[in-house]
Amino acid sequence: MTILIENLTFESIIGILESERITPQTVIVDCTIQYDYSPHTFINYADVSMHIQNSIQKEQFFLIEEALESLANSLKKEFAPLHKLSLTLRKPDILQNCTVGVQKSFIF
Repeated sequence: MTILIENLTFESIIGILESERITPQTVIVDCTIQYDYSPHTFINYADVSMHIQNSIQKEQFFLIEEALESLANSLKKEFAPLHKLSLTLRKPDILQNCTVGVQKSFIF
């Protein structure tokens, strides 16, 4: 089974610039989770969405690469049935003429 979470958008302190450490900015996260579904083993996408947002807002990461690594580890810990994960984290407002971000896939 595959869970898709696309364009999860929220505000967070994230980044290395002085202004990024003071003013929350828009963050967009996409997440794809693959796991073995059964009626008694499922992953609630609402719980995953909340976990992603809470984790990034709480930790206030300096690097978005660190945010992805930490998020992957905490998602696997919280949602044990997942065996493959793809995460994309974008910051649409940091540069005027583009959206920047990072993406990584994880196999557990």
